[in-house]
Parts: sequence; structure tokens; C-alpha cells
Amino acid sequence: MENSPGIAPPPRVPRESDPADALRLTFVGHMTFLLQWQGLNILTDPVWSMRASPVQFMGPRRVCAPGILFEDLPKIDVVLLSHNHYDHMDRLTIKRLWKIHRPRFYTSLGNGGKLRGFGVRDVVEMDWWQEARHESGVRVVCTPARHFSGRTPWDRDASLWCGFALLPQAGNADGRAIYFAGDTGFGNQFAQVGERFPRPRLALLPIGAYRPEWFMSEVHCSPAEALEAHRILRAELSVASHFGTFALADDGFDEPLGELGIALQGLESEEAARFVALAEGGWRMVD
Repeated sequence: MENSPGIAPPPRVPRESDPADALRLTFVGHMTFLLQWQGLNILTDPVWSMRASPVQFMGPRRVCAPGILFEDLPKIDVVLLSHNHYDHMDRLTIKRLWKIHRPRFYTSLGNGGKLRGFGVRDVVEMDWWQEARHESGVRVVCTPARHFSGRTPWDRDASLWCGFALLPQAGNADGRAIYFAGDTGFGNQFAQVGERFPRPRLALLPIGAYRPEWFMSEVHCSPAEALEAHRILRAELSVASHFGTFALADDGFDEPLGELGIALQGLESEEAARFVALAEGGWRMVD
């Protein structure tokens, strides 16, 4: 694991001057990453609120500060939004992002109305395997996930859930995909993604909220399953997500990292180095 888990380092302003083929990844927390690539600043499932809840006086409370101050964000161009759960679709964060940055939101079917209700006016809704092209030339592909949706007791599965694959502009020196798996249980979607987008340059794979496994395994990967997904994808680098920020299941804050470390001990050192976890604010240039 890189950096110290559970301790947010001082936020820093991410650089914006890397070469076009470079890929810089910064972990904000939970499933929020900042990807700086192809001249774009891209956020995944952005949550800066203190609680993953419809209200800020109750519900799962953040235990780690976001790894980047919201005020320190570069100009955000694209947001990838996997589904509508409160720890992924945060109303306060989305309203603030739209007010300041006016990014384009790519999301799964059925979420556009909710986003427009938050004031967003640039939304692309997508079905599994549907592709959209950003004006930069970057291709966005909506990928399957094994999960569910709902923000109230009355809208269960009324909208879709997904992951995303990002493909670079034509002529890019490294034409491999970036894969954001979203919030998902283990399933054949990893083999399908690996077949369509061989050896992704980067895979963001969830490792937390998996206990009790008899119940949670349908919708959340365990660390061992995330490592198996990494093997199936043959990703050049995989980075852990969905851990250490909100208490969402019985595995708590530290167990996912501990179990991931145990699983990695069974691998050769070179292979183990291809699956890492970052502390909040930790960043990595992906070669």
C-alpha cells in the first residue's frame, strides 16, 4: 500500500501541466478520484459532504477529510457518476460542481432527471455498452456492474447502475482504456470488459462494504474478489476504491485494507505491486 491509510495528508493543488499522454490519479476518498488525462480533469462519483445521507445531521459520517480541498480543484471538465446512492450521488457536491465548473456529467439511465433537479444542464445518460464521444475526442463507454439503485424506499432499481471505460483520443501513444468499475459485486462483467478493452492501463476496483459476505457479496466485491477482477482484466495497474471513508457495512474502516494486504502476500512482488491503495490525497503518475 502507498502512503499511510486513514490519515489524510495536507491537501495540495494538483498540477495541470503534464504531457497529453500522461495519466495522473489522485485519491480524494471513498470512490472519488481525480483523473488528469488527455487534457481533461475528470472526477468519479464526487462526494465532498460530511455525511453520505439525504441530510447532513444524520447518516454515515466521513472519518477522513477529502484528500483535496474542493477549493483547490482544477477546472473540472467531466464527471462520471455510476449510480444514485448517497455515497456516490451527493446533492451538495453536485450543485457546487455545476455552479463553479459546469462539467459534463456521464451517468447511467434514469439519473438525468435527478441531476437536472440539482441544477445540472449538461447530462449524458447511457445504457450498458453505449458509447459517447466527448468533444476532446475521449470516448466514454458505459459498462455493466452488479449492484442496485435507490434513494428512497419507493424508487428501488428505478434507475440503472454502471461502471465506465475511458478511451483516449485517436493517435494517443497508449490506446488502452481506463476502467472505473463503479460500485459492484463480482461477476462476469470483468471478463466482458477485459475482452473488449484488453489490458487496461488503469482499473479502479472496489474493495469495501463486503461483510457479511452472504448478504453483501451480491453487490460489493471483497478484497480477494477485487484482486481476482484485477487478474481477469490483466490491468497494468489497479487501485482500490470504496473503503475507509464511510461506515457502510460490518467490515468497518480498516478490514478491507488488511484483507487486501493478506491477499497480495500470495503474489510475486512484481505482480503485487500492480494493485495498490492510496491514502486520501495520495497521487500517482500511471506509466
